[in-house]
Amino acid sequence: MSRRLIKARRRKQRLMSWLWPVLLMTIGAVLVALALILPLARVGNYEPRTFGAPVNGTSVGQPDAPVRVDVWEDFQCPACAEYSERIETRLIADYVETGKVLYTYHFFPFLDGADYPAEGQGGRLHYISSVNGAGESDQASNAAMCAAEQGRFWDYHDTLYRNWNGENRGAFADARLILFAENIGLDMNAFRQCFAENRYEEFIQADFVAGIERAIPGTPTVFVNDVRVSTSYEAIAAAIEAALARP
Repeated sequence: MSRRLIKARRRKQRLMSWLWPVLLMTIGAVLVALALILPLARVGNYEPRTFGAPVNGTSVGQPDAPVRVDVWEDFQCPACAEYSERIETRLIADYVETGKVLYTYHFFPFLDGADYPAEGQGGRLHYISSVNGAGESDQASNAAMCAAEQGRFWDYHDTLYRNWNGENRGAFADARLILFAENIGLDMNAFRQCFAENRYEEFIQADFVAGIERAIPGTPTVFVNDVRVSTSYEAIAAAIEAALARP
């Protein structure tokens, strides 16, 4: 074999040894991007939820309804996603839309971890861990309140649960939370500013502390007129009926 051919073959080998890692990295990046983007297809066909009852932020129902139902949830909680789809929708149809119940969602984003200040240091329990920083549960709550600012909490709430894909796996990464807002047609300038500011941190904090004070054992946790009940539809409906029957 001539020296020229040997040099050409060596150049080709060096080129291939450089190209293969680059090609593999590119394929990996594309696969990661697809894993993040493809689940958003479920959002595209989503139709906004409509209510006959008044909507006020994270509450739906007549403000003077005789019964209050309060539920504490974490958007990363799979049991909450199932509760939202199978039970919450029935409760709203049967009791909220009929004027019997004021139904309120409360934030309890505990799956990212939280700060537990040492006793006597003047601190307080905080839903964002200073060790890990704001996580997916934290930021999903932040984004949902920014949607609530535009009167679209329940649409964003449904979008989050429809796109749940495991705990702390990137389903609610900041970029995706922003894409969810775009998909439901929010004013993106207003949303981005609200989201970047974490404008409703104190509101979410108040819900989180209220949940701790009520000693909720996990999410979802439901209270009917301040009495904790099981999260089955039958148990909640029975508690509502009992409350309605009281003079």
